[in-house]
Amino acid sequence: MKKSTLVVLTLVAVLAGGGGWMKWKAMKADHDAAIAAAPAVSDVMAAPAVTVAKVVTSDFIETANVSGSLVARDEILVSPEIEGNRVLELLVDEGGTVKKGQLLARLASDALDAQVAQNDASQARAVAAIARAKSQITEAEARVKEANASLERAKPLKKDGYLSGATYDARESAASTSEAQLAASRDAVTSAEADKAEIEAKRRELDWRRSRTEVKAPEDGLVSHRNARVGAMATAIGEPMFRIISKGEIELDAELIETEIAKVKTGQKARISIPGAGDVEGTVRLVSPEIDKTTRLGRVKISLGSNPSLKLGAFARGSIETAKSRGLAVPAGSIQFDPKGSFVQTVTADKIEKHAIETGLVSGGVIEIKAGLNEGDVVVARAGTFLRDGDRIRPVILEKPAAANKTAEAH
Repeated sequence: MKKSTLVVLTLVAVLAGGGGWMKWKAMKADHDAAIAAAPAVSDVMAAPAVTVAKVVTSDFIETANVSGSLVARDEILVSPEIEGNRVLELLVDEGGTVKKGQLLARLASDALDAQVAQNDASQARAVAAIARAKSQITEAEARVKEANASLERAKPLKKDGYLSGATYDARESAASTSEAQLAASRDAVTSAEADKAEIEAKRRELDWRRSRTEVKAPEDGLVSHRNARVGAMATAIGEPMFRIISKGEIELDAELIETEIAKVKTGQKARISIPGAGDVEGTVRLVSPEIDKTTRLGRVKISLGSNPSLKLGAFARGSIETAKSRGLAVPAGSIQFDPKGSFVQTVTADKIEKHAIETGLVSGGVIEIKAGLNEGDVVVARAGTFLRDGDRIRPVILEKPAAANKTAEAH
């Protein structure tokens, strides 16, 4: 309906109802003022609808994504310490839990038993030889004593001329010979004792070898592999008899991109997802100081503890919690960049304003704002280059903004 027609109809209505010209004139003035104060319908409809979000305070948890395979934290290789013995008995199987010193396998000891018997005989001969040598020492000492006494008696007789020189020389020679025999007897005892000590050393070696026919677990753990077979010759060459996961502890040998490894530190918490075993909590145990120059990947080891459901070699992926904070949050899509840095577009009285900002952590589709905004400010949720400062918009509030405490994204 045209404006002139509206005025005519209104005039007719006023005159018909009474009140005269003055009442009509006042109503027309109010009508014109209302039209001047209201924005044109075409202007309102022309403003674009833009999704906006309020700046809120939220918790941020930033993570680094990793993937890799499950391995033993410390693997113990159990091999026989002696060669050439057959396996008589195997007492544990794969998957079994063992304690330190527990018997794992028993080897044949027939040859060693024969050597021990021979050693016993050798020791008996050595003891007899020592006894015989000692008795010879006693006899030699007696002969030395007798020869020395005879020589002493001959000295004054020779001086007085009652003993010929030949007789004196014979007694002197006998004394010297007896001294030499005594020395030889003492050397024989020393030699016999050395032989006995050597035989005893061989016996200790035989005892040690016999004790090694019982293969025992060096540490508590979980048997992950058994290569030994009953009747086979036990040898340290090639595959070990048993592989044991020390204390049953498993860890994830994981890879992550080089831009993320600088954020990872030992002791940080991790959450690992393993097919068939679900989610497992872990802790970063080791961060490799080396980056592979071909793949540009770094390695970390995440301790998962002792868990029977974890299988060596299984693939796993997860995330490491690298940082945590609490601050102002805006949707990640609201951030824009120019040569001066990052900025967002805020909305005040339905008009666009540009604000430079300083960003922090990225988490769950939102970004932490360290400077440039206040809580309660309204920002354009999905940044677009078509908006400029001063543009009028029709703001549409984002109903469900992204939560900051979900799994973090790399940036």
